Amino acid sequence: MPSLMPFAPPNVGSDRPAAPLDGSRVPPPAERRVEWLRSTPFITMHLACLGVFLVGWRWTALAVAAGLYAFRMFAITGFYHRYFSHRSFRTSRACQFLFAVAGNSAVQKGPLWWAAHHRFHHRHSDEEVDLHSPFWQGFWWSHMGWFTCKVNAETNLKAVPDLARYPELRFLDKFHGIVPLALAGSLYALGVSLHRTNPALGTSGPQMLVWGFFISTVVCYHATYTINSLAHKWGSRRYETGDDSRNNFFLAVLTLGEGWHNNHHHYPGSTRQGFYWWEVDLTWYALKAMSWMGLVWDLRSPPVHIRDRTGRRGAGTA
Repeated sequence: MPSLMPFAPPNVGSDRPAAPLDGSRVPPPAERRVEWLRSTPFITMHLACLGVFLVGWRWTALAVAAGLYAFRMFAITGFYHRYFSHRSFRTSRACQFLFAVAGNSAVQKGPLWWAAHHRFHHRHSDEEVDLHSPFWQGFWWSHMGWFTCKVNAETNLKAVPDLARYPELRFLDKFHGIVPLALAGSLYALGVSLHRTNPALGTSGPQMLVWGFFISTVVCYHATYTINSLAHKWGSRRYETGDDSRNNFFLAVLTLGEGWHNNHHHYPGSTRQGFYWWEVDLTWYALKAMSWMGLVWDLRSPPVHIRDRTGRRGAGTA
């Protein structure tokens, strides 16, 4: 597959379903409006990045920002997505909670909210009722507009009964701001400590907060969002999945493996999204290493007859 495919128009026809398949409704325009007050924290995260002009930069702050980007992107793709949304592998209850905390640190709300909305997306991928289809709602809505409206703000517990039975996950979902605030405070304290104990590093509490929390989080935001927007517009299609999902090497590197999106929609139940050895999937490699340590098990890969079957819709579980 070429590493960078030129923009390609959606592979759609006039017979694309315009109505939901399970009784769900298409929200009217009034319910899809951006709620600016509700979006204040999201907007503030972006504005806070401008603090870089006040705090400057140091290699220490950049290293922390890059490390937290990699860790939290892995937590989103490996835990929020492949575990909570698709249950593509198994783990202990203790690790499940730690995985939820790790994902929550990326400031993308709670694990139940994330999984419930993602499961809905798979049931209606690129249909009109899809929460974030660029075909129906446009690029910016699919990229980040969809979660700024009231209709998508709540967690549909009926969509995640397997997860909602755990009170610790419900708590984390309800109070999803606790972990990010703790992370922000810890980074500020780290910067203050380094300024006192090792001033040669040239960092500080405000600098570590801006780089380690705000900038790292915002970059992680938009890298994640590209899978909703760009990965349904830009790339190649190995499988006819009934939607516009695409494989893209650049996005796969950026998101630690999520860019193999057409593969994923072909067989969503697979832990591995880079189906072939040349499809780099860093999240799969990390989860495989965790399985050797006994932290996770029963990792799933697509059966060969499904992996090698092109031109027809896959049979994975949503």
